[in-house]
Amino acid sequence: MTRHLLVFLLIASPVLADVTGPGGKVQDCYCTDKSGSRIELGQTICMQVDGRMFMAQCQMSLNVPMWREVQKGCLSS
Repeated sequence: MTRHLLVFLLIASPVLADVTGPGGKVQDCYCTDKSGSRIELGQTICMQVDGRMFMAQCQMSLNVPMWREVQKGCLSS
């Protein structure tokens, strides 16, 4: 029984990973920055909100792309 469950999970996981919309088109999930540029899931950028700066990463939360603060302050060179 356990072996069958493992096989099912290995086969079903990639199939459930993509979101398919009407007409069979796969929906891309991504975030946007303040200029509207596309930022891929997992990428990190410096954000300035209400006068404070922090590093934020594009992540998924409840099937919605969102920004999550990962570090106070921004990296500078």
